[in-house]
Amino acid sequence: MDAIVLAGGFATRLWPITRNRPKMLLPVGETTVIDRIIEALEADDRIDTIFLSTNEAFADDFEAHIDAMNYQKTQLSVEQTRDEDEKFGVVGALAQLREREGIDDDLFVIGGDNLIGFDLGEFLDYFEEKDAPVLAAYDVGSREKAKSYGLVELDGDRVVDFQEKPDEPKSTLVSIACYTFPADSVRFSEYLSAENNPDEPGWYIDWLQSEESVYAYTFDDTWFDIGTPASYFEAVEWQLDGESLVHPGATVENADIGDTVHVMEGAKVVDATLDRALVFPNATVENAKLDETILDAGVEISDLRVSDALVSPLPDDEQ
Repeated sequence: MDAIVLAGGFATRLWPITRNRPKMLLPVGETTVIDRIIEALEADDRIDTIFLSTNEAFADDFEAHIDAMNYQKTQLSVEQTRDEDEKFGVVGALAQLREREGIDDDLFVIGGDNLIGFDLGEFLDYFEEKDAPVLAAYDVGSREKAKSYGLVELDGDRVVDFQEKPDEPKSTLVSIACYTFPADSVRFSEYLSAENNPDEPGWYIDWLQSEESVYAYTFDDTWFDIGTPASYFEAVEWQLDGESLVHPGATVENADIGDTVHVMEGAKVVDATLDRALVFPNATVENAKLDETILDAGVEISDLRVSDALVSPLPDDEQ
């Protein structure tokens, strides 16, 4: 079996923090979201090759990261896009990647911004038991939240209906962009040739469940979809278990460090108060108070109170 980790989005809801970096490489405690996924797949003997699918804009970032982490099964696969307007849609990108890389095996597909509490190995066990397409499903507990995802309707554990981002959800059970397909069920090109929607994978699942049996692996462990500042903070809070994390290479003097605070390598925090704040490498906070704030690498804040903000340096053309 081969795996595809989707990391081609531009994460505009997290700008400016993600304007020049992929959100999948945002730190979550001492790791990143995508590393949790890749490490689990690297350790599973059933996975032969992991294709990290990204765009041209972030290809160098991921290439450097793969090398730095010394991953053995993981290789980059780059779609020819540099901004949001050029994207092919997820299903379109999957079809191109499969052709580009010559994939003809069973396939595991997962969104690289998924922080998942369950064991991916157990998910693969379930796929082997069913020998059919499988998606992971999670109860978000809110019909308002369910509007942002693909809604799953089940008969037992078989998918009998699928609605992509419905205006009026009938339930709160959603698909989380984690799928396994037998080789014969990888029918992206057939789906696209009928002029079906190339954007969200949920549309493909909706089509596929009308053609063959699709099953749901329903779980109630932790799950975060890191797409907004709020969900990013929630993931960090879960990872840190409400505590704070100060890198040994950071300078912290006369500072009040609250809960869910991460001060990263080379950062300097002096005469400051921090609560639910992420201070990226080589940023400086002096005589200031930060709450619900992400301070990007190299930013300097002094004599200010900053709340509910994402603070990054100005782009070179705006300085």
